[in-house]
Amino acid sequence: MTPLFRRSGARAPQERLVTLIRKPGCHLCDDAQIVIEKVCADLGVPWEQKDITEDRQLHDEYWEQIPVVLVDGEQHTFWRVNEDRLRRALTD
Repeated sequence: MTPLFRRSGARAPQERLVTLIRKPGCHLCDDAQIVIEKVCADLGVPWEQKDITEDRQLHDEYWEQIPVVLVDGEQHTFWRVNEDRLRRALTD
């Protein structure tokens, strides 16, 4: 159901961006990607992934927390991604 109005400053899901920060061989990262792909496909939200082994700054900031999920560049969660919580973050 599409709301008739949006709160001031609220953006449509299609205007959001989800970023998955991950590393190769990480089973939690694979699990997180499955949830992100589902939620983003359902809502039409673009998403991207970044590999901490290819970005020193991301590695230094997040290496103990991966997978990390950012919504519009702000940390949303780490380790495990809750589908309902991600969906709410993208639609509220």
